[in-house]
This record gives sequence, structure tokens and C-alpha cells, in this order.
Amino acid sequence: MDRRQFVLSGAAMTAAVAMAPTLAAKQTARPLTFDAMGEVRFEYDAALVGQMRDSGLDAITVTLCDPKTYETRAYEDAIQAVLDHDAHIAANPALFLKATRTADIDVARRNGQIAIYYLFQNSTQFGRDLDNIDLFYKLGVRSSQITYNDQNWAGAGCKELGSNGLTHWGRAVVERMNKLGMLIDLSHANMQTMADTINASADPVIISHTACMALHNNVRNTTDENLRLLASRGGVVGICQMRPFLTTKRKGALADYFRHIDHAVKLIGADHVAIGSDRDHRVVEMTDAYIAELKAEEGANFNEADWPLFIDELNGPRRMEVVWDGVRKLGYASSDVEKIMGTNVRRIYQDVIG
Repeated sequence: MDRRQFVLSGAAMTAAVAMAPTLAAKQTARPLTFDAMGEVRFEYDAALVGQMRDSGLDAITVTLCDPKTYETRAYEDAIQAVLDHDAHIAANPALFLKATRTADIDVARRNGQIAIYYLFQNSTQFGRDLDNIDLFYKLGVRSSQITYNDQNWAGAGCKELGSNGLTHWGRAVVERMNKLGMLIDLSHANMQTMADTINASADPVIISHTACMALHNNVRNTTDENLRLLASRGGVVGICQMRPFLTTKRKGALADYFRHIDHAVKLIGADHVAIGSDRDHRVVEMTDAYIAELKAEEGANFNEADWPLFIDELNGPRRMEVVWDGVRKLGYASSDVEKIMGTNVRRIYQDVIG
């Protein structure tokens, strides 16, 4: 599906603008909800975005482009993705605000918007030129992963053979990102690259979307050892809503999602756990057309045995209401619930990007 084609209709935009004052009042009065990594697709209409906001969503970090590309194509696709997302946000000012500093969350809440931060899920777009990190920072990108699933110049992804860690080039990338104030994301890294990067970084880092290896053995999950290391350096982990990362169950998986959150909180403390959904906000139906879309987007990563990726109760634009309710029922203090749902991500953004 080409995400560049969607433009909101004039009628939808008029309705969104009319709703904005009421939504803004709601958003500034409630606790912060910040999704450390999730989707905002160009085809979302104003009604769906309104439901996202009504469910509590105030800020979200989104993936800009396909992370499975290398060399010149990775760079060119990344540039185009920034331009496309900038244009989409500019065309929908009642709905979104491009966020490049932490204070933009407050601006978006006052305006009834969702603050959108930009993320790359690989470092291949930087090529072998550290000045490209500066370039993308100037274009408003505030977070990047070191690796995706495979080996790149910087380190090894979670699906790479062997246990290679952060490379000399990777250390240079970490140093430059630290200097600029670009948040390092270690989702998709293998455990050695993850540990090496946490230790190499002068700033806290984030694992924006993962789950707990101790509860479910999946290549995308994170060991207790690395979660402890992350927390010891001030980092944050976002627990994702990808069903195969959480459990083999196809029904009744919601309880497993909250088990992963609870495990992380008990292991490293409520100051270091967040929500990183890694999910679409549409109500997904497993139709032939949707399967075809997935195959086109995922390529070699598509594994039909893993689908559906969603948890039934979290399938749709109002899922944050369910998440708030479930985290509250884990029995934490209200201040800890608010940390998990938003202020931990805000804190690490404040510490790193300012």
C-alpha cells in the first residue's frame, strides 16, 4: 500500500478543526499517554485519529520508512520519507504536530493534536558518513535504531547468525548521536550489540518495542540481563503489543501482554518501563487483501504462522483505554501507572533530545 497517496478531505478537516478546542481541554487535563513506537499511516482519516486521541494518545514515535534497505536506496528512501511525513503533517495541522523537542508534547496537547516524533528503525540511511546523522537531525529526526534484523556497518540484528556486537563504526555512530542529542533505540538488535551499545552510550537509550525473553522465547525479545543493564544506565523499555512476541496463544493473549509489563516492572522498576505498541491503529481484519498488504510490506520477514499479530482487545484506535485499564489493575501506585503510560518516555526524551 502506498502511504503517500492519502490526503484528508476538506469536510473531514473542517470537522477536525471544529472538535479541536474540546479535545484540547480533555488532553491537557488527563495524564500523559506516549507510545514509544507505533504507527500513524497516511490513510488514517480524521475520525480514526479522533478516536486515537480520545483513547488517551498524546504523543507517538513513528517509523519513517522501510528499514530493510541498504546503501544509496536506504539514504534516498529516508530523505523521501522525511519529506512525505512533513507534508502529511503540514496538510493536517488540526490533527498532528511534528515534534523535535520534548516541550512540543505540551504544545500538541494544548492544541488538541498528537505530537509525532520521527524514528528510523535502522542506521543504514547514514551510510558510512557521520555527517548524514547531522543532516537527518537537522531534518527533524530525533531517534534511530542501530540495527534492524540483520548485520549492518554498525552492529548485528536479532536475526543475524553468530553473536557479533557493536562495531568500531557503530561506536562512532553512538558517539555522534550522543553529541547531537539523537535518541539511540536498540529494538531489533541482538543481545551483544544491545549490551555493547548501552555500555558505549554516554546517554540513556531506549528499547522502544520489545517483550521479555524470560516469559516468551522469541528472537525479538530482550533478556533479563540486558533489561537490568538498560535500567542501570537510566534507559527505558517499551513493551510491545505484537502477539507472537508475547505468547503462542491466539485467543486470550491480553493477559500475557500485561504479564510482560508486570515482569519488566518487577525486574527493573516502574521508572524504566513504557508502552511501545508497534501496532496499527486500524481495526484489522485478516482478509486476503490485508494479507497481500502484509506480504508486500514485510517481504522476507513475513511468516504466516505468526498472524494475526494483534491481540483482539487491542485491535483498533481506542486500544490505549484498554491498556490504561489493564496497567491500573496490576495494582501499582497511580504515579507508577502514569510513568509507564507516558512520563517515562517523556523523561528519556527530555534527558536526551531536550
